Amino acid sequence: MKFSKKLVIAATVLPLALGSASALAYGGGKGGHHGKGGEGMCGGFDGKRMFRELDLTDAQKEQMKEFRQANKEAMKAKFSGDFAAKKADMQARQQKMQELVLADNFDADAANALASEMVQQQTERRVQMLEKQHEMLNILTPEQKAKFKELQQERMEKCFSKMESRAEKRAAQ
Repeated sequence: MKFSKKLVIAATVLPLALGSASALAYGGGKGGHHGKGGEGMCGGFDGKRMFRELDLTDAQKEQMKEFRQANKEAMKAKFSGDFAAKKADMQARQQKMQELVLADNFDADAANALASEMVQQQTERRVQMLEKQHEMLNILTPEQKAKFKELQQERMEKCFSKMESRAEKRAAQ
């Protein structure tokens, strides 16, 4: 397989693989990602619900509240910043993609450059989300972290069994 094909595949697969990290970092809540909330996402956790099961101390609850508030304010600042510039960047990237796929001849070098840029941006976002999740989970005691792992494993198994049953239903149709 040519390097360019590998890079295009990586540009497609990497965001999907890292998407699970996004689900772990922020499970949403009611009306979360695509309206499903934390329960609808494999491996994700509804932060408030998951932490409720960990029997947090009042001090830990306060730390979580402060962390969420600071995160909320940081997100507001990030998105209320230069929206016009962000929109222009997104439109420019969309335009580049359209030019690539609609061109008479496919330019693999341009596709590689664009895919690399997109993967880099996605990777940076995922690393930031993992860092935030790490900070939040460092509030937990070792025992709470162990219970968190158990709860997460249970939810993953439940999710995979749901996925298997859906796949079996589709195969039967």
